[in-house]
Amino acid sequence: MTFMCTAIDSKGAPMAYDAGLAQRVREALGERPGISERKMFGGLAFLVDGKMFVGVLGSTLMARVGPERHPDALARPHVRAMDFTGRPMKGYVFIDPPGLDDDRELAAWVSWCAAYAAALPGKKSK
Repeated sequence: MTFMCTAIDSKGAPMAYDAGLAQRVREALGERPGISERKMFGGLAFLVDGKMFVGVLGSTLMARVGPERHPDALARPHVRAMDFTGRPMKGYVFIDPPGLDDDRELAAWVSWCAAYAAALPGKKSK
């Protein structure tokens, strides 16, 4: 059974995400340091040291895999290009629910994406 959480963003727009999937992401992360959560993109994003690496949008996982491994990710079952604006975003993919049924598969995606984002340089302060 899927439970959708509906929250309201700062502009008053509803944001829905699968609370069960979000909890499974938290469990896959365990006690990893530097993790935070932020409501964005109409769902819930997970960040490592301030850099987004996965998100839950409805019952779909958004994954930041990096441009180098983007083709590898797209070759996997139940994965499609992430497309918010009518143009696919290189380095990001959506994993549909059938690709997330197994906790080991979800944990592998979360680990892959967290490692990629953690290795990115930090943002320069203004």
